[in-house]
Amino acid sequence: MSQPDFLVHDKADNVGVIVVETVEAGKTLSGLIMETGEKIEVKALDAIPLGHKIALVDMSENDTVLKYSSDIGRMVADAKIGNHVHVHNCKTKRW
Repeated sequence: MSQPDFLVHDKADNVGVIVVETVEAGKTLSGLIMETGEKIEVKALDAIPLGHKIALVDMSENDTVLKYSSDIGRMVADAKIGNHVHVHNCKTKRW
């Protein structure tokens, strides 16, 4: 595998972070789970900008989003594996 398209910090995370320029919908992306060195693939269902998140599992409204093995928020809309996860469907639990 060449350089990964997205990184997953912990095996328990349900999102990965895009580390390449904008991803196009339909592209199969390569990912790296940093904790284990495991390589994974996910097909992007949406265009996803650099630094934004990609869903690694199907998530429903109110599901907890895990990144760095930490709770970073909750889903406010459903997302399928490969969907863009950002402020349009994920919000902090603080407010």
